[in-house]
Amino acid sequence: MSTNNRFDKSKLPSRHVTEGPARAPHRSYLYAMGLTEEEIHQPLVGVATCWNEAAPCNIALNRQAQVAKMGVKKGGGTPREFTTITVTDGIAMGHEGMRSSLASRDAIADTVELTMRGHCYDAIVGLAGCDKSLPGMMMAMVRLNVPSVFIYGGSILPGRYQGRDLTVQDLFEAVGQNQAGLLSEAELDIMERVACPSSGACGAQYTANTMACVSEAIGLALLNSSGAPAPYESRDQFCDASGVAVMTLIEKNIRARDIVTRKALENAARVVACTGGSTNAALHLPAIANEAGIDFDLFDVADIMRDTPYFVDLRPGGKYVAKDLYDVGGVPVVMKELAKAGYLHLDCITASAKTLGESLEEIRGEADGRVIYPVENPITKTGGVVGLKGNLAPDGAIVKVAGMTEEQQVFTGPARVFECEEEAFEAVKQRAYKEGEVIVIRNEGPAGGPGMREMLATTAALSGQGMGKKVALITDGRFSGATRGFCVGHVGPEAAHGGPIALLQNGDMITINALTGELSVALSDAELATRKANWKGPRATDYESGAVWKFARLVGGARWGATTHPGAKAEKHVYMDQ
Repeated sequence: MSTNNRFDKSKLPSRHVTEGPARAPHRSYLYAMGLTEEEIHQPLVGVATCWNEAAPCNIALNRQAQVAKMGVKKGGGTPREFTTITVTDGIAMGHEGMRSSLASRDAIADTVELTMRGHCYDAIVGLAGCDKSLPGMMMAMVRLNVPSVFIYGGSILPGRYQGRDLTVQDLFEAVGQNQAGLLSEAELDIMERVACPSSGACGAQYTANTMACVSEAIGLALLNSSGAPAPYESRDQFCDASGVAVMTLIEKNIRARDIVTRKALENAARVVACTGGSTNAALHLPAIANEAGIDFDLFDVADIMRDTPYFVDLRPGGKYVAKDLYDVGGVPVVMKELAKAGYLHLDCITASAKTLGESLEEIRGEADGRVIYPVENPITKTGGVVGLKGNLAPDGAIVKVAGMTEEQQVFTGPARVFECEEEAFEAVKQRAYKEGEVIVIRNEGPAGGPGMREMLATTAALSGQGMGKKVALITDGRFSGATRGFCVGHVGPEAAHGGPIALLQNGDMITINALTGELSVALSDAELATRKANWKGPRATDYESGAVWKFARLVGGARWGATTHPGAKAEKHVYMDQ
């Protein structure tokens, strides 16, 4: 038996595996792996990583996990490491692989849940590094409602080319420049070799770094743990501290849903808004909320973003990358600025077992005025992401306006309709579109795609051709956090569900107004009803089996996070109390 009296093993899930004569066969497996009697009877902590060799985002997670395990041991627990999948968007972008991306978020949550349940682990330290793996890991934590600490693997260092920072976004846009004859293949070859010089996730405020900021703001990660770039050995101290912290959470019985409350979700949306974060946060925050049984949809996210000043100057809308933000104090300093203006709920409990307010009192940094502007002197008075609604999007849509002037946030033009991303990308390559048009890409929603692909290849090509501000684009699919230009995503209901986007025809006049929150088409209700009556139904796809088919059959609307199960509201069994 354990000599550690901090933990009451009789109330922890691992008792079903380690305690009593009937569990002798189970304990024999643990002895086979070198565990001592003391270790077997301590709390068992799952240390879950998304490590793989697919991309630099995940390559450093294995090393960081070893440090987190040492922290768990230091805190009196027994770590049990396991891995799950990741689909890395930078690799999956622009082809059929992107259909696997959003589905992988839910697969990550599912596999972490099944591993934890199957082996009766008492808590989790979860490490993730790529776009969907961050929300997927956090979703699993909240679904299981165990003591949980999240660790981001860290961002990549920026590349350098001709005296300026270079990111993978520049490479996607360089492809468009090459197609337009503005950049040689030789120069493109040089850029691709220097754009990504280290391990870590994409370096600007794209989806990975946005969700890393969310992990701190929502309280599942220790403050400032997401800031240091992946190669920095200083990350080790946060990994060690996270392992220790999860043991404190077990001792105090502080669970993930004690941390992820409605107030915490609002705090997270504030940080996304003020940093000009990815529109994908409006998909992932509702999905995390669903795991806690909290109603928090795209419109709730958009309302908070509209009410929050944008004051952190990060790419793609701004000038700087994640390393620059870390160098001036990181997310804690951003949150201090929000707190000064009364934008945060400071009574939220966090992974440190302290309230957010108590934790922020320990932060000494201040806004530098270059990367982080003072909250009273923001870049713009409203957030970098805006929700839209109208007769073209009854269930909403979202657009990133960080770095755009007010004049650029209003656009009216005729529709040029494409039935999928490939059609649109080919037309852009051939310049088979006109200035002033609204490019419509439909049948790319969660169910209709299937998989809700990101349109970065198309939007980057437009930017590379110098047309990013001369056309607008709407889709029931998604956009990468690296997308620039007036690009509206998550249009709902999606085309596959008979939403108005399915009824559009070339030449229909579309209005996008991010200042008033409007996305509409100049058609009467009667005309829309007539077109709906004549609609032939959803477009057939080639996916009639396998994981993508399963995802398409289960997935709900983007407004509610494109989730695949009912969430905590339907829960009748609490894992930790079994």
